Amino acid sequence: MCDIENKVEKESIEPNAISRYKKREQAFILSFETLFSDTDIDELADNAVDGSDEYMSDYAISCAKGILEHSDEIDSYISDNLKKGWKISRISKVSYAVMRLAIYEMLYVEDVPVSVSINEAVELAKKYSIPDESSFVNGVLGTVAKKIDE
Repeated sequence: MCDIENKVEKESIEPNAISRYKKREQAFILSFETLFSDTDIDELADNAVDGSDEYMSDYAISCAKGILEHSDEIDSYISDNLKKGWKISRISKVSYAVMRLAIYEMLYVEDVPVSVSINEAVELAKKYSIPDESSFVNGVLGTVAKKIDE
């Protein structure tokens, strides 16, 4: 079977086979890449698929696009909940991308509980950042969640 047929077959199987965590991880990676590139999300997703045998989920693409579309609002939640004197530019790009994804989910993805968004964000921060960053992410997102509930 040629590579194209493999990809088509894989695409018809994979959407239901990958976990929500994996889809969220893909969304984080796409969102992280947008911090360094003006490349269109669809092109970033195509490049990621071309560079591996992995399926890029619609959820990941949708979240990454949503984060860009609502970036001003999302960034405002982050800025408003940082310690006094801190600015977004001081946050690591990993933590920034993780928090943007979690806040996007809290605001715009109805079938994901806020606690799940926060827990998964902390797990992504643990995986992709230095140890102390996960506590920082948890703290900021916990405060954001309280403000969203108000």
